[in-house]
Amino acid sequence: MSKRRIGILTGGGDVPGLNSVIKSVTYRGYELGAEVVGIRRGWEGLTHLNLDDPMSRSRYVIDLSRENTRTIDRTGGTFLHSSRTNPAKMKKVPEFLAGSTFPSDTVTKDGVTNTVYDMSPQVLKNLEALGLDYLVAIGGDDTLSYAARLDKLGFKVVAIPKTMDNDVRNTEYCIGFSTAISRAMDAIQRQRTTVGSHERIGVFRIFGRDAGYTALYTAYVTSVRCGIPEYKFDLEKMVQLLMDDKRKNPSNYSLVLLSEGAQWAGYQVVEYGEADAYGHRKKLNVGEIFADEIKKRTKEETIVSDLTYDLRSGAPDFVDKLVATTFGNMALDTIIEGKSGLMTSIVNGSYAMSPIPDPKLGPRKVELDLMYNTERYRPNYANKLGLPIFLTHA
Repeated sequence: MSKRRIGILTGGGDVPGLNSVIKSVTYRGYELGAEVVGIRRGWEGLTHLNLDDPMSRSRYVIDLSRENTRTIDRTGGTFLHSSRTNPAKMKKVPEFLAGSTFPSDTVTKDGVTNTVYDMSPQVLKNLEALGLDYLVAIGGDDTLSYAARLDKLGFKVVAIPKTMDNDVRNTEYCIGFSTAISRAMDAIQRQRTTVGSHERIGVFRIFGRDAGYTALYTAYVTSVRCGIPEYKFDLEKMVQLLMDDKRKNPSNYSLVLLSEGAQWAGYQVVEYGEADAYGHRKKLNVGEIFADEIKKRTKEETIVSDLTYDLRSGAPDFVDKLVATTFGNMALDTIIEGKSGLMTSIVNGSYAMSPIPDPKLGPRKVELDLMYNTERYRPNYANKLGLPIFLTHA
């Protein structure tokens, strides 16, 4: 291909496998004669970059090479760092742009009204000044929502989905999901010894703000009950099922796994703190709240464990390294073909290129009829013949 300059960034939460994508794009790009430029700190790198300031350039831009990416895939996290910046809804304009005019709007969330600024003109200006022909954006539904906007503004974008929640639309798999499930599975199996030794009910909370994939698939491989955001369970029935499990267990204990966004009839998720750039606030620990309900009704002791940030720390497992490396090379193939506005994906169990999801549609949800037993509050293990490897459809 003719010589191109390709930008790459990572946004939102870190997951294992991001560095494998960065290395793959850099190595393959080098072989094809392209220049690869790392944008540091996600979308912040394109809103706050002041190319007239050498310190700013050093903070937000790094030329990637085989030498400085050679070993990055051996560890987790992101070599390029990350942020939760949303260029379309900035609450504050960077100081060096004070006095500049940007499109603005008022946004009200939970009774609080803020003025937000659309920094897209600055993003486009920096992309042009850096001489970039393409941008590879790696992120979850929030990060990719701005990638979709940038594509509509006419800049060539190729997206790569990553999130341990596995809830990006148009793909059956997102980087980080397998490692998160593997770590959650190991943690639950280890903690069985403590929960069982004290004959208690173990309550595990796991990521999953809007979709229950992480809780559901962890429950699938550990054979425990679970609550997910897509279905409000009956509190009395869930408690009774856990008590029945406990009585039938020779070690006199039982386990339940709850998504952070799980709810039961009569309970709504409680949020606190300031909303982030995409309007999300922190949620009170539903595991602690549910454990209190158990004790009220049964007088049973519980052990509550928060399975969150540890699941996305450290090096990727085989599946995440395989998918990340493949997605990186698929992004380069797409650029070679001169295409844009596409996202690497897995569809019907096969690698594919799909449209960048429409942010208005929100996250992908668990198919209840296929995956969740609403009577037993467990994964549905039946009728899987012919399904893709990850048991779900994009």
